[in-house]
Amino acid sequence: MKKVLILIISISLFAVLTKANAMINEYDEIAKSNNGAVTIDAKKINGLYTDFKINFQGATLSKPYWWNTTNPAWSPEIIYKDINRDGKNELVIILTIGTGTGILEREAHVFHIERKSLGKTSALVPVEVLVDNPMAILLKNVKTELTHNKASVSINDKKCEIEIKPFGIEQKHLFSDIYFGNLIDFEIKENQLIAKIGGQISPAGGYLGDIQITYVFKDKMYQAKSIEFKPISGVECH
Repeated sequence: MKKVLILIISISLFAVLTKANAMINEYDEIAKSNNGAVTIDAKKINGLYTDFKINFQGATLSKPYWWNTTNPAWSPEIIYKDINRDGKNELVIILTIGTGTGILEREAHVFHIERKSLGKTSALVPVEVLVDNPMAILLKNVKTELTHNKASVSINDKKCEIEIKPFGIEQKHLFSDIYFGNLIDFEIKENQLIAKIGGQISPAGGYLGDIQITYVFKDKMYQAKSIEFKPISGVECH
């Protein structure tokens, strides 16, 4: 009787584990382009979408180490536009890898569409092109300073000084310097890839504006064409 009971328990446990494993290995369609020509499938593991598959005109490209939040409001964004002015559309996929109170972290992946030989035939295949890290660009080109009275942002020969008293933040709640990193966003505007990195002087409130990086395709990668600071509405530079 004991042997039969053990066997039943073992079979039940195996069935549960098999079902759980099957659920883990299931792919979900998590994003689709407006015309349905590009879809993205991924697995939901430990509260994140990961192990991506990009389906493009019959070709499938695997990206096992990508991840995206499972929040439907921040599903991967698929954009198919000519962002390098070569007369052909590029595939841009923007992922959201971090969200929370006062936090939004996104990253952009750009693919050039190239014709590749596949034995006796050929097909259009997305080939990923490097996009320079926006935080690395910021750290190399932007100088900042925060005192009790003002915040300053310097980019090359342009300097923006902002009076911080109107923010009403107590001195003990100020950062030691303007902080960038909690707010990193990407968008395509006028067929250009643009990164926006928000600057803050305090953990709660104190949002000054964005470092805006406009990219250009040069030397086989997307790198900064221009960098500028755009203060939020109501904040003036002196």
